Amino acid sequence: MIDLCPQCHNHEWNKEVTPDKQQITCPNCGHSWNFKAMPLFILTGCSGVGKTTTAMELQQRDINFIPMDADFLYNLMPHETDEDYKNMAEQIMSLSKDIMQSGKPLLWTKAGALDCFEETYHLQFFTKIYYLALVCSDKELEKRMREGRKISDLNWITSSIDYNQWFMEHGIISGQKIDTYDITGKDVHEVANYVQHWIDEKVEA
Repeated sequence: MIDLCPQCHNHEWNKEVTPDKQQITCPNCGHSWNFKAMPLFILTGCSGVGKTTTAMELQQRDINFIPMDADFLYNLMPHETDEDYKNMAEQIMSLSKDIMQSGKPLLWTKAGALDCFEETYHLQFFTKIYYLALVCSDKELEKRMREGRKISDLNWITSSIDYNQWFMEHGIISGQKIDTYDITGKDVHEVANYVQHWIDEKVEA
């Protein structure tokens, strides 16, 4: 919505954002208009680690950002190919740039295909994307998956443990190290407190 040209009503994804992130320019008519650019936050981690639970806790608080869960898109959009995941990332960022015009940045929970965000047309509308991965010990993760999510599929559990290890040992997106927070032995209130503080620090910086 914010990138709909108010003069010629061009709705195509072909706008340009000024280097100072203050204005959008329509290439069709040359008109420029102001918008609010803010950071975008991604809370990530493997299946069962507690992303959605943390976001639900944050929704109950008086906070300066808006928590959203990307899982709802899986019921609305295809998610089989690389192109599907790129389209999903575009839609997440398109929605986010409009919502942030209210003056609040967004926090999305999303497990995979994180590199797609860095390849989107909508990347230019944000000051930066920050990533935080929730991680934990293998034993803690398996317990959370089996007891919390009632997941018994051994392949699913194993792949989640491997992904969890990747975040702890590698975890780089487009040259940017993904922040991690070890939630082993911590309850949802402690985790939400950390995430809230992490975001507040980035916004105030």
